[in-house]
Amino acid sequence: MKQLLDWRGGGSMTGIAQDGVTDTQAGSRRLPAVLRVLTLLLAVVFLAGLFWLVRATGIEGIRAESTTAASLRVQALESVLAKQRAVAAVLADDDTVRTALRTGSSAALQSVSQKLERLHRETQSSVIYMLDLTGTAVAASNWDEPVSFVGQDYSFREYFGVALRDGQAREYALGTMSNQPGLYLSSRVDGPEGTLGVVVVKVEFDPFEASWARSPDDTLVTAADATVVLTSAPEFRFQPLPALPLDQIEVREPVPGADWMLLLRTSKSSATEAAAVATVAVAAGMLVVALWLSRARQARRRRLERDENERRYRIDLEHAVALRTHELSDEMRERRVAEQRLASMQADLVQANKLATLGQVTAGVAHEVNQPLATIRLLTENARALLPATTDADVRDNLAKIVQMTDRISQITTELRGFSRKATGRLEPVGLAEVLEASLLLTASRRRADSGQMVQTAIPPGLKVMAEAVRLEQILVNLIQNAQEVLTDRPDPRIRIAAERRGDLVEITVADNGPGLRPEIWSNLFIPFSTSKPDGLGLGLVISQDIARDFGGELTAEPPVEGQGATFRLILKAAE
Repeated sequence: MKQLLDWRGGGSMTGIAQDGVTDTQAGSRRLPAVLRVLTLLLAVVFLAGLFWLVRATGIEGIRAESTTAASLRVQALESVLAKQRAVAAVLADDDTVRTALRTGSSAALQSVSQKLERLHRETQSSVIYMLDLTGTAVAASNWDEPVSFVGQDYSFREYFGVALRDGQAREYALGTMSNQPGLYLSSRVDGPEGTLGVVVVKVEFDPFEASWARSPDDTLVTAADATVVLTSAPEFRFQPLPALPLDQIEVREPVPGADWMLLLRTSKSSATEAAAVATVAVAAGMLVVALWLSRARQARRRRLERDENERRYRIDLEHAVALRTHELSDEMRERRVAEQRLASMQADLVQANKLATLGQVTAGVAHEVNQPLATIRLLTENARALLPATTDADVRDNLAKIVQMTDRISQITTELRGFSRKATGRLEPVGLAEVLEASLLLTASRRRADSGQMVQTAIPPGLKVMAEAVRLEQILVNLIQNAQEVLTDRPDPRIRIAAERRGDLVEITVADNGPGLRPEIWSNLFIPFSTSKPDGLGLGLVISQDIARDFGGELTAEPPVEGQGATFRLILKAAE
């Protein structure tokens, strides 16, 4: 038993061998070795089969891609050939070409050469030229180039003779003048009197070959005799078709209308490389699976630790977000309070400006009130003196005048109370004529003091704007007072106030014939605390502009013009 325990514990197995079980133990050791060898052989067979399967699939994919690429290249060739063939056919049926060949006139041939030159540029052909019945080129698109085809004899060319016989011909050959290979497409020119000549279009394929050369594939185009006429490898041109290398596959596509065959040869190396990569990847995957199984518990423990860390991170993040949200709420609340304070300060500033304006008109209003009061006192004394000696009619006349003067005082004080009242902030339809009348009443004392001042108004009856009557009066009083101040001691002082509806807007202008605005004053008119008056605050026009904008309108001053007075424009929304 001690010996058995020693074997299980990794100790010496000498005692067991001495008990006669050595052969059994040796067999049990050989069995795992055989299994390992069989497993290794199966893995090698599997990987080899995988390699050949992936390689065969890759080769089929390369073949399919090559077939598509070959078809696209054939289509491109066919499109160019069809276009150039059509050019030759259209020219062969052209009356200008027939006339030039029939008459042989130099002017007619020159005109055809210029026409061929235009077609050459538009169709991107190599050259277009026209042959007479002797095979001599009488017109060409390169007529004005150093190497011109005009006057050259091409009667030896196959495309000339075949075209005269069959009507159309094509020939791939090396150019005698340019030494550049190309495909010659010819069409016979027929007239009522018979054959007149042949039109030839040469097509060169340099752009195709340059494009093919940039591809990793080998592209070859062979003629009917298996001679290479177009190729991505210049060394194969005009040579017999080379044998297909073992490491390439070949796809063939006929070129319609040219008796050509396009061959696309593509290397198999990409399929072999893909198979090798796939085999290595699978082998690596087997190793990775083995490693993954051995480390599954460690990975699970790391995953649990990561989940716990993420949970703690989320808790911390939620706490931070909540804290920041609370801070933002406090900031927003403080901002709202600040905005409310700002709005209140702006309203107080408007009211202060209004009271300042009211203070300016108070002296004049006192004069307006004193006049009716003096008249009332005089009429009352007259009535008392006349009462014993006169009739009731004289007394009633004096009393009626007293009532008129008291109504005048009431009207003035009513306008003062309304002007000093704070605005409600609510827009409503306001009659422009009524507001202007009240504004003129509040500013009348200044005009009476300067008896020469004259106010002209042009307000359409019933015209209404969306505004507040009190604040609109404030704007108009401010503008009228400014105009009255600049007109003091001016000859023939005049103020014109007009209004005109323009669509959904009403334009109100207040203009004077004073000295006008200096440029430096005009540019700073609506800047707070900018004023040219010794005792002014520079806020009247600023507040008036803010009020206009609150109404959804705008207050502006016209740019100064030398020799003209100031003009202010107030734009407001029409009420109806």
